[in-house]
Amino acid sequence: GINAEYMGKKGREKGESSEGANDGFDPNLHGDKIDVYFKEQNGRGPDHNREQKRKKRSGKWIPRAVMVDLEPGTLDVVTASAVGKAFKPDNFVFGNSGAGNNWAKGHYTEGAEIVEQAIDVVRKEAEGSGHVQGFQIAHSLGGGTGSGLGTLLLLKIRDAYPDRLTKTYSIYPSPKVSDTVVEPYNAILATHQLLENADQTYVIDNEALYSISVNLLKEDHPTYSFLNYMISQTQMGCTASLRFSGQLNGDLRKLGVNLIPFPRLHFFNIAQAPILSPKNSGYTKLFIQELTKQVWSGKQFYSNVPIEDGKF
Repeated sequence: GINAEYMGKKGREKGESSEGANDGFDPNLHGDKIDVYFKEQNGRGPDHNREQKRKKRSGKWIPRAVMVDLEPGTLDVVTASAVGKAFKPDNFVFGNSGAGNNWAKGHYTEGAEIVEQAIDVVRKEAEGSGHVQGFQIAHSLGGGTGSGLGTLLLLKIRDAYPDRLTKTYSIYPSPKVSDTVVEPYNAILATHQLLENADQTYVIDNEALYSISVNLLKEDHPTYSFLNYMISQTQMGCTASLRFSGQLNGDLRKLGVNLIPFPRLHFFNIAQAPILSPKNSGYTKLFIQELTKQVWSGKQFYSNVPIEDGKF
């Protein structure tokens, strides 16, 4: 769901319709790096400078995304969503039994049965890219699939591409917003894997997202799709320098070099500013001092860390 929301948002940003057709894409306006996260159907390959002159181009852009789950239901929701038709059907990899909120099922038994199929799809996407800088995984650590199969996939990617960066958006469980009793176990087992095999991990927890939704955005009943929208906002911010050319010239490696003191300490606490409810957005003046104050206030952290402790 996070991946679908993120890809849909990026597509809209680049002027795409919900089916991937690029009606309003203008390289000068939307940036020339649309092919970082998308590939054109029957269009530009890795050598796109030469191919750009071709007159017959489809104008349809397909997300370079692979959707993996151990039960088909959640992927059906993505397919039926507003951006569902943009995704390539071959890139949906799913099992039938589910992981039953059990990390070991996702990592060793059920997950191990479909991980090779998933890696094949990932390899196909990687081979269709000009220069792969890294891999991005969005998963939750409370259930069995996101934590177990997610970290298994990470392990396999690290084996297949040892010199490429891996970055994860990991949704951590929290005691107040909890579905099952075993969430802490799944999260601890998955964190052990993330320590070794991920290069960058963005820590997000549902409790912080709920408190932002209720207290700052005045949403009475925040839905998961709204929380996914909030996560996609920060994903857009973190990857903006990859998707648009400019003075920042940022890439994943530079981000890591500047933020990570030791390889195992790669868990980032993220905050988003501005976060405004639609009712208040017209009354707030935004300038750098205000945005900086919001980011460091602690109310807009995406993980529930007490700022006064200074332990982040």
